[in-house]
Amino acid sequence: MTYASASQVARQILEGPLTRPALLRWRRRLFFSEAGFACYFGVFKDFDEARDWLPPNPEFDHAALAAEYVNVRTKKVFAYDYPVMWWLERAFRDGATRVLDIGGSVGVHFYAYQRYFEMPQALSWHVVEVPAIAAIGREMARQAQASALSFTHTDALEQALAGNDIWLSAGALHYLDHARPADLLKQCERRPRHILLNKLPLYDGEDYVTAQNIGAGCFAPMHVYNRQRLIDEVEALGYALRDEWQVPERSLYLPGFPERCIPAHSGLYFGALGGASQGVDGALGDRGACT
Repeated sequence: MTYASASQVARQILEGPLTRPALLRWRRRLFFSEAGFACYFGVFKDFDEARDWLPPNPEFDHAALAAEYVNVRTKKVFAYDYPVMWWLERAFRDGATRVLDIGGSVGVHFYAYQRYFEMPQALSWHVVEVPAIAAIGREMARQAQASALSFTHTDALEQALAGNDIWLSAGALHYLDHARPADLLKQCERRPRHILLNKLPLYDGEDYVTAQNIGAGCFAPMHVYNRQRLIDEVEALGYALRDEWQVPERSLYLPGFPERCIPAHSGLYFGALGGASQGVDGALGDRGACT
């Protein structure tokens, strides 16, 4: 028996009716400890219910959470980055110059990806982030003379949607309360030609909200999406799913709910039908502003 098989058998035993209450008590204590970093716990109907259960904390709006992104992720790419880089380079070749990077930390994708392919001279790379991380990103961009980079806060996401060729979000969108891809698209009079979503928690069950220990004493609610529903919603607005990939480096084990666990997160690339920006009515047109 392999280690993975043995681990799965052990987990099935722990999830059984006799041991499940003890498992949940233990995992709850672990979740709130320093050792519980990156662990998940609980099923909630929405973000409000999750936040009522979690201790008061700044969630992602905490400068200490930027350290790994500043010191590591701006300087290297990972296996899950390569599909994004592939499609991003082709979008640039197709004439795209304006990127909206939702949850892009201090500009990690801009810094890391520019080592691997040429970016447009007229590039505008706009990152939407929480205030503490955006402030660090602005200072880094100033020091690096990265004039293409700009930052805005997550509470201004709706305003930031305007006038972009590419929407990129890697491991971030599900931490925003009202940011289903289709709902964001519906807010736009003119929509992006390219949508790149990476490290998404997708599975075949019903949507739900859980909570994650994100480190430094911080916790955050997050969405878990039904895969086909999310894809269908975007495609109904004039897009085609042109590529998808698994991200085995990201998984989700939810104690007490084996049917809601996810062995690997997912990446998706959507292209607008016809290759041009889509209006609310589905007509093809030039890039415009959001309403």
